Amino acid sequence: MSAPTIGMFGINFGLMGDPGTMTEVAQACEAAGYDSVWTGEHIVLPEPQMPPSPAAPETVFVDTAAALSYLAAVTTTIKLGTGIIILPQRQPAVLAKSLASVDHLSGGRLMFGLGVGYLEPEMTACSTPMARRGERADEYLAAMRSLWTTDGASFDGEFVHFDGVTANPKPAQADLHTVVGGHSRRAARRAVEHAHGWYGFMRDPETAATDIATLRSVASETERPDHLGELEISITPARRLTNDDVEAYAAAGVDRIIVQPGRSVTTRNDLLAFVDAHGPSNW
Repeated sequence: MSAPTIGMFGINFGLMGDPGTMTEVAQACEAAGYDSVWTGEHIVLPEPQMPPSPAAPETVFVDTAAALSYLAAVTTTIKLGTGIIILPQRQPAVLAKSLASVDHLSGGRLMFGLGVGYLEPEMTACSTPMARRGERADEYLAAMRSLWTTDGASFDGEFVHFDGVTANPKPAQADLHTVVGGHSRRAARRAVEHAHGWYGFMRDPETAATDIATLRSVASETERPDHLGELEISITPARRLTNDDVEAYAAAGVDRIIVQPGRSVTTRNDLLAFVDAHGPSNW
């Protein structure tokens, strides 16, 4: 049983929405041996805030592709994750171009995390119906992969159609690393069928173990393409990380722990102290 790698969540929002802070934290994570930094995404937030909205409307969320392109220029080895892009509310050809460009500029360091969304006011603002967003996400991903891997690509789906088009640059990765977020059995199936990894957000070791059991159950009844390899498991803990938790996550089969600074982290110095305290050498 190997120890999980460590990532950092939230590199593009709140305190880390400031360009200088974003840069300093990403560089500190890279120096400390973190394997990845991850964005969060909300294109718009309802005002006033109301459940299930996770953040106040004044919270800064820098666009994911812009933030990761910016960080690609000031880092060299750390992976750059989208945690997560709400795929149904994005135009797939435009998003495919943006993500391929990030992977190209970063030398193949992008991890594309995607989900189907849950915040109705945001989906409405993006002209996306809540109904059938899972089917829309699956089709968008398939269409994007055709643009990433094929010249003169054609795609004829229910939601997406194009014929004889080419998008360059292609991603630096021949098979762009893709991660599915979500805790439902349907999300588990999407991860097993279509992604290199699965991402569980705000999960303690007990709920993570339940999620992983669901993934294994789905995998036993679902065909997984060989090129995706073994499903990689990433978790953002629901509480401040402890050594006991790290051991429990590892025992459950977690490959990566993506830590998130809590509300008590209110300054740049707090963030840098958090990076230092949660780096891989501490576990």
